[in-house]
Amino acid sequence: MPKPLVLSLDGHEFSVVITKIDRTKLYGDIEIEAFDEKGNPATLKVLAADGRTLMDKGGTALATLNEDGESVSRADLRPVDEDGEQIEPVLSSFGQVNVLKQSSTDDYLSQVVKSIYVLDPPDGESDLEFLQSHLGAEQIYSFPFSYRGGVEHDSAFVLGDQKNAFMIVGKPAALEFVRLNQAAVLDTPEEAEISADELDFELL
Repeated sequence: MPKPLVLSLDGHEFSVVITKIDRTKLYGDIEIEAFDEKGNPATLKVLAADGRTLMDKGGTALATLNEDGESVSRADLRPVDEDGEQIEPVLSSFGQVNVLKQSSTDDYLSQVVKSIYVLDPPDGESDLEFLQSHLGAEQIYSFPFSYRGGVEHDSAFVLGDQKNAFMIVGKPAALEFVRLNQAAVLDTPEEAEISADELDFELL
C-alpha cells in the first residue's frame, strides 16, 4: 500500500492515500510502432555531433562539470538563490503532518495545475469522513506540498464534497492583465534594417 499522507484540520489529524489521475486512465492511450521494409521493429538512435555516428538508446549521458572541467557528483551540488545564498531544501510532505488552511476560490483558480490526486482512506480507517464533512460545505483548503522533497514546495488544494475528495497540485500562474482596447506589447529584439545594396541575389 502507498505511504499515507498525514493531514491536520482544526487540530484533528488523519491519514489519506493519494492516487494520481492521469490521462491514460481517463481516455486510454495509443502506442505507435514503426517497422522497416523487412518488417523488423525500428529502434530509436541518437545522431552524434559529428553528423555521422549513430548511437543506441543509453549511449549518451549527462555530466556536471566545474570551472576546471572536472566531473562533479550530484551529491556535492548545493542550490543557491540569485544572490548566491544557499537555499534550504524542503522535506517530503509524507514525512510530516500537513496543516490544512482555508483558502479562497480565487487562489485555487490562479494555479497552473500539474497533478490531480484522489484522496482515499487507508485500509480499515474512515477518518476521511471528517474531511468530507467540511468539503460538503464548499470549503477549499490548501497546504505546501512536496512529493519527494527538493528546492521548493508546490501548492496543494484540497476540495470536493461529502462523497469525494481531491488534491490538486500546481504553481501560482504569473498572469499580466491588460485593459479593454489596450494592446499588449511583445518584448522582442529589433531586427536590423538591410538596404537594397546589401542584398546578395545569388542567395535567392
